[in-house]
Amino acid sequence: MVPAEFYHIYNHANGKEDLFKETKNYYFFLAKISLYILPFVRLHAYCLLPNHFHLLISIKQIEEIKLLESFRTFQKLPEEKLQPLIEKKISKAFSNLFSSYTQSYNKVYERKGSLFVSNMKSILVEDEASLCKITYYIHANPVHHRFVKNMNEWKWSSYNSYLSESETNLSKKEILNVFGSKEYFIDYHKQPIELKYKWDV
Repeated sequence: MVPAEFYHIYNHANGKEDLFKETKNYYFFLAKISLYILPFVRLHAYCLLPNHFHLLISIKQIEEIKLLESFRTFQKLPEEKLQPLIEKKISKAFSNLFSSYTQSYNKVYERKGSLFVSNMKSILVEDEASLCKITYYIHANPVHHRFVKNMNEWKWSSYNSYLSESETNLSKKEILNVFGSKEYFIDYHKQPIELKYKWDV
């Protein structure tokens, strides 16, 4: 994953299991994202559903990442040598996220083995039009999967955070700038949600 670029990240539970059985699981997973992932990325949108999740992130600039404790010894390296180290570190951060959550989950629910599908999906978002579509797709997921009738009814997505002025770890400014305004963001999210056909996740 390349600094300053946007990515759609998603992953699924193994088989027919759930990642989130109860309310505390959702809170715990979001806390783990803050701990392991946010040092390297900005989180712009998310949706957690019982058996899978979606994130829209952007990788921080190299200069920002170089300020992290683990990168201070590499500050004099040229970008072409630092880039592979950053990619490896971000990959390890996601691995630590899944591993830490799984270990805690297994202990609480007395289970063994992997919880997540091994290959997390990471898709580069190439332009602003795609950024709008992915943001909408993430927020519309609970409606598509018939958990709720309206996306603002689902507690475990970032949609309501965009409607609120409350402080959050979410980086909303970049996305609202792409949409042009909060009003257009809301209007864009009012488009019909396809329920008939299967989405990717």
